[in-house]
Amino acid sequence: QVQLVESGGGLAQPGGSLRLSCAASGFTFSDYAMSWARQAPGKGLEWVSGIYSDGSDAYYKDSVKGRFTISRDNAKKKVYLEMNSLRPEDTAVYYCKARIEGYDYWGRGTQVTVSS
Repeated sequence: QVQLVESGGGLAQPGGSLRLSCAASGFTFSDYAMSWARQAPGKGLEWVSGIYSDGSDAYYKDSVKGRFTISRDNAKKKVYLEMNSLRPEDTAVYYCKARIEGYDYWGRGTQVTVSS
């Protein structure tokens, strides 16, 4: 079965950095685009970034452009989100997502808290 497991969250100071990882299993990872989304306290889920199946292109929410970088390692079946210049408004639970045959699969998320 499809499994997505996020890791790497934690507490960071404003201006700091964190690197999130998502380990995938149960499907042919290299065949599918992957995404990151987040849900801040009291708010809805919002898309953050996506990357093509071969890593050839990536897309970002405007508010994270220039600060976040998505990447993937198809050999390791992992997708990453490098987050720099973190802001308090980046505080959220971050989720990894795969859309496979029209169905969205989600991990359980990893908490990112940006606070001094």
